[in-house]
Order: sequence, then structure tokens, then C-alpha cells
Amino acid sequence: MERGNQKYRGVAEVSSRAGQPQARLIASVHRVVGVFPYQPVRMRGELTSTADPPTGPRDDGKEKKRSDPFPLHSNCEIQPIQEEVMNRKSFQAIASLSFVLILTLDARAQGGQMSYPNMAPIDQYLITDRNAEIALARSAAPEAISRDAKIMVLGRHGYENAVDGKNGFVCVVERAWMSPFDSPQFWNPKLRGAVCLNPPAARSVLPITLMRTDMAVAGRTRAQIMEGTKTAFDKGELPPLEPGGMAYMMSKEAYLTDAGDHNVAHLMFYTPSWDGAVWGADLPNSPVMLNQQFKGAQPIDVFIVPVGKWSDGTAAPVM
Repeated sequence: MERGNQKYRGVAEVSSRAGQPQARLIASVHRVVGVFPYQPVRMRGELTSTADPPTGPRDDGKEKKRSDPFPLHSNCEIQPIQEEVMNRKSFQAIASLSFVLILTLDARAQGGQMSYPNMAPIDQYLITDRNAEIALARSAAPEAISRDAKIMVLGRHGYENAVDGKNGFVCVVERAWMSPFDSPQFWNPKLRGAVCLNPPAARSVLPITLMRTDMAVAGRTRAQIMEGTKTAFDKGELPPLEPGGMAYMMSKEAYLTDAGDHNVAHLMFYTPSWDGAVWGADLPNSPVMLNQQFKGAQPIDVFIVPVGKWSDGTAAPVM
């Protein structure tokens, strides 16, 4: 399992060991394509081997003329022969293929992650089976919590109420635009983050989720979403964070990142912006991770603590 909150931001560093596989891949390309002979261009009158016939008088008294296969432009600049041009193009093709292989290898070194710079068509973020989205949202928390929770599902114009609740919890399936604003997976249409928020978080964090989502499905850019929610928070149009806000993300079926196994069971705790050291976050062997999900928009931090089981009680991988 990846260490730290990088797994949740969908950010992975390129492995320092990537260089050796890259070199092997590039060498294999050269072996497959082959080594192309390169014939140097000669200046007029230059002998390149003893096989070149010398110039000078012939037996019949006339001057011998050596045929010159290397034609010159009128300005006396060297013009490459056809074979040289072909060689040059071949080497360019190898270089281009090698570059593609390097990018592919780097992507593998980053756990197969990709960057999603723009929003995909809205249909790619929707779950066509409404009941399936309700079930996925409920799976974020143990059944004893989620069975009486309010459930919301994503529609074309934002989240819609699907099931009324009784206990103050609200369960939804978040999409990628709830990632940190600097995440390369901010627009990843595959992400499905099932989450159940407790009553304080439902009152003070969920409104941010709803506003971000409304702006995203309306076609706003990442920068516009960040600035819009920041302005709304500063003006008091979004509520301040309530103490005690937390959420469950224990769904076995969630898809949180392209990296690794895509998912991990965990709890989230919402706090005012603090130094992560206050929680011992991201230190060696610490299970606590800091996810700056709201950085740049709201003074809220999210501390993540992995747990050892899924919401159905079965064992889940831990750090």
C-alpha cells in the first residue's frame, strides 16, 4: 500500500529505478529496428578509401574524371544523398518510439496513473442504475449506520435526494472533483468515492460537496470551482466547519484512484487548517495521513486513518 496521503490525491512519484528499464526498452527498440549504415558525405575531390580511382592523365592523354555521387548545391553547401536522408528519418523514428516507451514506463512507475486535465462528458460521471448508486453510497459505512442515513445520488444538474434519513447521517458517492484542486485526477470519470458523513459533517462539509458538484456539472473549470467556493465561504454563503465532523469511507466497491488497488477502507476527520504534525500525519509508520482536499478554498483539513475492515465486516488491507 502506498504511504501517506498521496494515494488519495492520486499523485505518485516516478520510481528512481525507472532509468534501467527505460534503457533496456530503448536498446530493444534498436535491436528490433536494426542498425542503419551511415555513409558520410564527401566534399568534392575528397577520397574516402583506396578504392577511389585517382584523378590525373589517362593513357590516351586525356584527363581522368572521377564520377562524383555527391551533388552540390549552387552555393556549394553539401547536399545529403538519398540514403543519408533515409537514415536520418530512421533515427528520428527510433527516437520518437523511444520517447513513447519512456512515457509508458513512467506511467507504469506511477502506478498506472493518468492525468485528466479536462472534464469528460457528463454521462461518464453518472451511474445509470439509481438503485446501484444508492447501494454503493450505503456501503460507505456499516449497515447499522447507513440503513437510517439519508441517501443522495448524482443527476445531470447536481445531487438529488433519493432516500430520506432518520439518524442525521448522509451518504453519497463523491466524484473526482472532490479531490484536492491540484490533483491530476480531479476530472477522472472513473472515481466513485462512497462516503457517509456524520451529522456535524453533513451540516458543514456536505454543502461544499453540493456546491462543487453543481459548478462542475454546469461546466465550470477547476479554477472557477475553487474561486467560487472560496468566495461563497468567505461571504458566509457556506457554513463554517462544525466541531466533530467525520466521515466513513469503508466501501469495498469504491474506486478512489487509478493507482495500486484503487481503494482502501478509512475514516476521515475534518478539522480547521493545522500543521499535519499536530496529528503526527505522514510520519514514518504513522497510520494518519493529511489530505488537503479543500486547500485554496476553505480553511479545512482532512485527516485520514485507514481501518482494517470493510463496512461489511470483512478484512481490508491496512498500512
